[in-house]
Amino acid sequence: MNQQPIYELSIQPYPALPDQRRRDASVVYFSNLKKTVEFLLTTLNIHGWDPQVSYSTIYRNLQLRDKFWQDYEVSGVKFFRVVISKQILNPVLPAVEMEDYPRKPRR
Repeated sequence: MNQQPIYELSIQPYPALPDQRRRDASVVYFSNLKKTVEFLLTTLNIHGWDPQVSYSTIYRNLQLRDKFWQDYEVSGVKFFRVVISKQILNPVLPAVEMEDYPRKPRR
């Protein structure tokens, strides 16, 4: 079975925000890292946040740690964390140490 990596982009708000601004974490999946980074940078720009990351930074972190994360803060108050992680589609299933079915002798 062919294994293919997909990329999970998660934006996790910090719980220190007041209740009226608290949001649930949002998760988006992409099959291409370039599209993941383009989506992240575009979304940050649309909402007025300074994109402090580049494709090469994210790529290197994924190669070293299998995960990239960055916190976004203003005046020392953290608002949300961006996490990009690599997930495997169609992982290899373990054999669970099961013995084969014994065959009956043929007559």
